[in-house]
Amino acid sequence: MADWPVDELVRAKACTGLSVSVVLPALNEAGTVGPIVAALRRELQEAVRLVDEIVVIDSGSTDGTAAMAAAAGAWVLHADDLMTRTAPVRGKGDAMWRSLLGTTGDLIVFVDADLEQFSTDMVTGLLGPMLADERVRLVKGLYDRPLHAGATVLPAGGGRVTELVARPMLNLHWPELAGMVQPLAGEWAARRDLLERMAFPCGYGVEIAVLIDTLADSGLDAIAQVDLGMRRHRHQDDASLGRMAVQVWHAMLQRLPDAKPSENVEAFTLTQYQRDAGRIVPRPHEVNLDERPPMLKQPEYVLHQRGMDPAPRSCRSSSGSR
Repeated sequence: MADWPVDELVRAKACTGLSVSVVLPALNEAGTVGPIVAALRRELQEAVRLVDEIVVIDSGSTDGTAAMAAAAGAWVLHADDLMTRTAPVRGKGDAMWRSLLGTTGDLIVFVDADLEQFSTDMVTGLLGPMLADERVRLVKGLYDRPLHAGATVLPAGGGRVTELVARPMLNLHWPELAGMVQPLAGEWAARRDLLERMAFPCGYGVEIAVLIDTLADSGLDAIAQVDLGMRRHRHQDDASLGRMAVQVWHAMLQRLPDAKPSENVEAFTLTQYQRDAGRIVPRPHEVNLDERPPMLKQPEYVLHQRGMDPAPRSCRSSSGSR
């Protein structure tokens, strides 16, 4: 991250004339979203003019996430107010897809809203390669992910779905991407004109899908990765990770060279098991596997980009600002 001093990035941004949006997809992250937004606003909007807008896409939080984000200075948009002709679903990828309509930046930086000990160096690191080289289309963060197990801290135990699903599949089927250290990283950046052409899985398959599709669209030289140091966040339990793994695996299966992509696969039932009063009880879970089509195929988005459709800038929290 030291390779990308803020002052140099501000000058590079001025030379390119590009604008920057930082997007935080959020669902019930009231405990962490405020400090993240406040740091971004203070260090990258007020101290310098590197970031043009900070947008939180709220997917129906019930814990005050939207209010906390708005109070810290984010522009808060609610998922069901964006792309209103397409019914929203609760999913990270769906929120990120909708964010293309709710933002204006030429460069879009995605940051998970559950990060602890957040540093704005993450954003400057992700922007650096794209501001320095117009050929770079996608930048992925890489980092250490410690896993807290009670009083024990495992220095690199936090990437279980990566190590058990994503990395083996990449090495088997997309060996060009075997060098990606964190292919499922939630901190990444891309050019809008690339994202507009991408299909977005509605759930946790979105990061791996965009990575693979960028390789197919623009080649390996268009992808960069930046060392962001340490990433600390809330870890999910094994059952939740199992459901995440289904979404990641399905997104990759859909992109195999000889695959015949299934259409309208909205949900899949994953049966998991739990001991209850001495008995093993099945617990079926509906896992959304649907994908949103490229934004450039959406009339609502195309009309908006042409200035023929009003921008969806309403904010339900009155203290929000841009």
